Amino acid sequence: MSHLQPPTRPPATGARPGTAGSGAALDEPRRGLGLGWLLAGVWLFFLNQPFEDILRHDDLAEQILGMTGLFLFAIAYLSFFGYARFRSLARAKSPLSLRIGFVVTLLALAALMVPAAGDSALTALVFVEALGMMVFPLRIGAALGVGLLLLAEASLRLVPGWHDDGTYGFAILLGGLAVFGFRRAMLRSMQLADTRKEFAELAVQEERNRFARDLHDILGHSLTVITVKAELAGRLIEAHPDRAATEVADVERLARSALADVRAAVAGYRELSLAGELVSARAALQAAEIKADLPTVIDEVPEAQRELFAWVVREGVTNVVRHSGAKKCTIKLSARQIEVLDDGKGPTPAGGASGHGLIGLRERADAAGAALQIGTAPGGGFRLAVRVGP
Repeated sequence: MSHLQPPTRPPATGARPGTAGSGAALDEPRRGLGLGWLLAGVWLFFLNQPFEDILRHDDLAEQILGMTGLFLFAIAYLSFFGYARFRSLARAKSPLSLRIGFVVTLLALAALMVPAAGDSALTALVFVEALGMMVFPLRIGAALGVGLLLLAEASLRLVPGWHDDGTYGFAILLGGLAVFGFRRAMLRSMQLADTRKEFAELAVQEERNRFARDLHDILGHSLTVITVKAELAGRLIEAHPDRAATEVADVERLARSALADVRAAVAGYRELSLAGELVSARAALQAAEIKADLPTVIDEVPEAQRELFAWVVREGVTNVVRHSGAKKCTIKLSARQIEVLDDGKGPTPAGGASGHGLIGLRERADAAGAALQIGTAPGGGFRLAVRVGP
C-alpha cells in the first residue's frame, strides 16, 4: 500500500517560502494564506485511494454517503487549515473547544467514508493528526497522534477483511512529526520577526532621543544668549542707543543662526565645531558681563575629541550664563581633557548631573568612552570636566 505513504513535508501547513523573519507576513496575515492554501490542497491528492475505492463500491447508498463524506472532509480540512493558519499569523488563539470541534468534525466525516472505502478511509487520520499538531499544544497533539495510531492499528486487526502492513501507523507518526517540525520553524520565524521589529523600534526611539537632546542643546544655548543680549539692549536703549542697536543686531544674528542650526539638525548634517563654540562662548559671556578666560588655539585636541569637547563648551557656558551668578568663566583644554570653571554659586547640594543638558552630555561622554566630572571648582564655584581615557 505504498500509495498511503505520507509526504515528507506536513500536509497541514503552508508557510510561504522566503517569509522567514519577514514582518510583512505577520503584519498582514492574509498575505500568508495564498500559497498556504495551495500547499494544503496538494496533499489532498493522498485521498485518491479512498476516492477510487468508493467509486468501485457496489452499494449506491454507501457510495453516495462515502463520496459526500470525502468531499466534505476535503472542504472542512482546507477551511480549518485556513482558519488556523490565519489565527496563527495574526497571533490570536482560538478557543480550545473550537479546535477540538475541528478534529471531531474531521473524524466524523472520515467515519462516513468507511462503509464504502474500507480500510483506505484510514488515510484521513493522517490529515486529522496533521491538523491536530498545528492547532493544539505539543502534548495534546502528541496524545492525539498516539490515539489515532492506536485507533488505526486496532481497526486493522479487529475489522474483518482489513489488512495491516504498518503503513497507516507510520504515516500518522511521520505526518505528526513533519507538522511539528514545520510548526516550530514557523514559530522561530515569527519570533525572529518580533525581535527585528523590537530592534527597529529601539533604534527609532534612540534616534528620537538623540534628536531631542541635540535640539535641546542647540536651542538652550542660543536662546540663553538671545535672552541675555535682549535684556542688555533693554538696559542700554536710553543711555546708549548705539550699543543697544548693536545688541539688537546680535540678537537677530543669533536667532538666524539658531534657526539654521535647527534646520541643519533636522536635515541630519549638523556637526559642532570646537573653534566655533569657543567664539560663541566668548560672545555669550561678554553679553552676560562675565569675564571670559578661554583658549585661543585648539591644535593639541585630537580631531576625534573635538566634537565632544564642543558640546562641553556649549553646555558648560550655557549653565554659567543661566545659573551660576559668576563673574568669571575659565575654559581649559588639553589633548584628553576639557574643563569649564566659574566662580559662581557652585553645584547644588545634591551634586551630580541635573537637567536635560547635563544628562545629554553624560550620554555623549559615555558613548565616546569618556568620563564626565561635575563638582566644585578650586577656590569655589562650579567645575564641569570631561576626560577621555584613564
